[in-house]
Amino acid sequence: MEVWVDGKAVFAATGGRAFSAEAPVVVMIHGAGMDHIVWALPARSLSHRGRAVLAVDLPGHGRSEGPALESIGEMAGWLIRLLDAAGVGEAALCGHSMGALIALEAAALAPARIRRLALLGVAARMPVHPDLLAAAKADPALAADLITSWGHGPVGHFGGQPAPGLWLMGGGQSLLERAAPGVLASDLAACNAYDTAPTAKRIACPTLFLLGVEDRMTPPVKAGPLAKAIAGSAITLLPGVGHMMMSEAPDEVIDALLGFL
Repeated sequence: MEVWVDGKAVFAATGGRAFSAEAPVVVMIHGAGMDHIVWALPARSLSHRGRAVLAVDLPGHGRSEGPALESIGEMAGWLIRLLDAAGVGEAALCGHSMGALIALEAAALAPARIRRLALLGVAARMPVHPDLLAAAKADPALAADLITSWGHGPVGHFGGQPAPGLWLMGGGQSLLERAAPGVLASDLAACNAYDTAPTAKRIACPTLFLLGVEDRMTPPVKAGPLAKAIAGSAITLLPGVGHMMMSEAPDEVIDALLGFL
C-alpha cells in the first residue's frame, strides 16, 4: 500500500492482505541499505494470523520517495508520522539492525503509541568499521560484498537453508547493490553515531531481543547492556544463525515473533 508522509509517497507491504488499522498493527522496519523485502516471510505469516502488517520502505529506500533521512532520531520521528498517516493509534514495532535502533527511539519518543518492541540483530552500540564506512561512500559494491559476507552465518556461507534453490548471499548482495546512491553510506553513518544508552531507560513496553548466535555484525553479547537497561525484556537466541536471520532462519524468526506479539 502507499501512504503519504511529509508530502512524499511511502510504500509499505502488507503481507498479502488488505491493511486495516482496526486490527492489531505490526510495523516492520528494515536495516541499512535494505527495504521491505527482507520481511517478506514474517509479514505474510503475521498478516494471515490476524495482524495488520506494514513492512515499510524508509524514505529513499525501495519504493519510497527520498531523500533518505540522516539520523536515527529523524527516522524515528518519521515513523511516528507514518502511524498518523496510516490512521494507526498504537502499534507493535519489529526492527532489524538499523531498524531496531529506529524502533527503540520511536518507542521512547511516543511511548503511548508503541505497545511492544521486537529488536532483531541489535546491540547497545553499533559502530561501523572505518573501512566499511569508506567503502560505502567510494565503492558501494564492495560495501555490499562485505556486509553480505559478515552478515551471514553458516547457512548463508555453506548451505543448509530448508527452502531449495535459494542463494542467500547472492540475494542479500543484490538487495544492497540496488540501493539508491549514497543511501547505504548515510544509513551506516546514522548507525555509527547512535547511542542507545539515553533511550533504553525510557522504554516501558514489553521488549524482545531476537539474536543470532553466529552474528558477527551485532554479536549477542553486545546486546547485553541494552537488554539489562530495559526492565522486563526477554532474549531469544537463534543457534547457528547470523545477522540476516529473517532469511537464514525464517521459521524460527516467525515462531518467535508470533509467540511474542
